[in-house]
Amino acid sequence: MSDDDFSRVELAHGAGGRAMTKFLKEIVFPCFQLNKIDGGIGLPSADDGATIPLGDRELVISTDSHTVTPLFFAGGDIGRLAAAGTINDVAMMGARPIVMTCALLIEEGFSITNLHRILRSLAATALEERVAVIAGDTKVMPRNTIDKLVICTTGVGIIEQGKAIVDSGIQPGDKIIITGSIGDHGIAILAERDGLTFGTELKSDTAPLWSTVKACLEVGGVHAMKDPTRGGVASALNELATKSGVSIWIEEEKLPIRREVQAASQMLGLDPLQVTCEGAAIIAVEREKADTVLDAIQKTRYGVNAKILGEAKEDRQGLVLMKTKVGGTRIIQQPWAEAIPRVC
Repeated sequence: MSDDDFSRVELAHGAGGRAMTKFLKEIVFPCFQLNKIDGGIGLPSADDGATIPLGDRELVISTDSHTVTPLFFAGGDIGRLAAAGTINDVAMMGARPIVMTCALLIEEGFSITNLHRILRSLAATALEERVAVIAGDTKVMPRNTIDKLVICTTGVGIIEQGKAIVDSGIQPGDKIIITGSIGDHGIAILAERDGLTFGTELKSDTAPLWSTVKACLEVGGVHAMKDPTRGGVASALNELATKSGVSIWIEEEKLPIRREVQAASQMLGLDPLQVTCEGAAIIAVEREKADTVLDAIQKTRYGVNAKILGEAKEDRQGLVLMKTKVGGTRIIQQPWAEAIPRVC
């Protein structure tokens, strides 16, 4: 597919990289002339959520669809993934998630036992952050017209007026923190899907992150947040750098990549930085508070492996650069599409 080919929808158009960004800006967004509420954040910002001003508060709303295969995997299932993904998108805006809706598209003949298992998992994950599942919809599709199960969720959070955290908020000098290890989810899904064994356990990091985000916000100094899902850390960092008008410099030796994930990635010819994470967030924090924020993150359940990756600079705007272990500098480009399809 060429960069200018929009004659048909391709998998890459929903895969979180440059192809999807171009598709959204040129095909999807122009269809909606009324695309935000006055004073709120809407489609043009392409953030993790939108906001609706309500007096001295704002509602933060985010919608997502989940099509992972297999439905069950080491570390979670599509239910846990749906709840965590939506909670995290709301949290990345700095809002406390409070409620969620859930729509199910189910293939005729799907196992009721498996459906109960998935819904219980979704409910338990939402309950971790005291998020209520308050509404939804259920549709059953004829056999072979949908692949087993798709879950669509919408999360709603609340935040003080004008306090939403957006992708464009990074300032030169900010330290860049990642709250968990890199590439766990995508590699675990690929291994389970293809029956690959690497002599070690590969497990998804899928987790709801509001408690971790809350710990950061209580310290203060947070300027931007993003969860590196489709397109991985590489895509998330590039989006943040471009929208904020800064360069982001990271250090290879500080990347929290598990040995088993690194080994599996090398065997499969994958870059872990382009592999989906579902239990980590990238957080830009003002320099003076970075160590305190890092300490607060590491005390939370899902922040034990948090690291400071690098910092933002004023020059070379829009670029993400990595200082390699051998002393060189490598440009980290935003991938065209995600390395592994159907992982979230």
